[in-house]
Amino acid sequence: MIQLHYYPSTASMIPHLVLEELGAPFELVLVDRAADAHKSPAYLQINPNGLLPALTDGDLVLYETAAICLHLCDTFADKQLAPPPGTAGRAHFYKWLVWLTNTLQTSLIVYFYPERWVAEGNTAGAAEVKAQAQKKVGALLDQLDAELARHGGPWFMGQAFTALDPYVFTLCRWTRNFSARPARALPHLGPYLQRVLERPATQRVMAREGLGAPFV
Repeated sequence: MIQLHYYPSTASMIPHLVLEELGAPFELVLVDRAADAHKSPAYLQINPNGLLPALTDGDLVLYETAAICLHLCDTFADKQLAPPPGTAGRAHFYKWLVWLTNTLQTSLIVYFYPERWVAEGNTAGAAEVKAQAQKKVGALLDQLDAELARHGGPWFMGQAFTALDPYVFTLCRWTRNFSARPARALPHLGPYLQRVLERPATQRVMAREGLGAPFV
């Protein structure tokens, strides 16, 4: 059986949402990040980077959120959480998937952990890094908002719900406590995030991960 190694409200929420949308049988395996379980020898055997999520299925071991999502889309292709391979839609799906993980998520990590990019004890430098990261994230949220405005559909790729929607939802959710312009404040992103939140699969994930308001 598929096992998703997770911790609530982290990037592991993305494949958790995808699995719920697929209706595939799976087991959640809590990796207690608060107790540094993600750095334990046992977990490092699964993901030597010490990051979440990881997915195991028999002999298959996968880490990197985008790779897990692509694998699930291909394994359960009949559920159509990605456009068919070889189409323009699939090409744009790849583009946005890579953009979400390499551009938006990376910028959010800089915002949340600015001390990683400065010398130890440089609190002023960390504050400046955090401020600049928040500006960059704001511009990237504008890009998401513009894409929703461009096509006018209910989901990120238009009329069809895809694995991009859990990705966009989770990363936008990370901005919920921003002091200025969280994702929900943008004119198209706000209603869109509410639509994703109202999906039964999203509600199940929120409950299983024990998450409360504000949800986005």
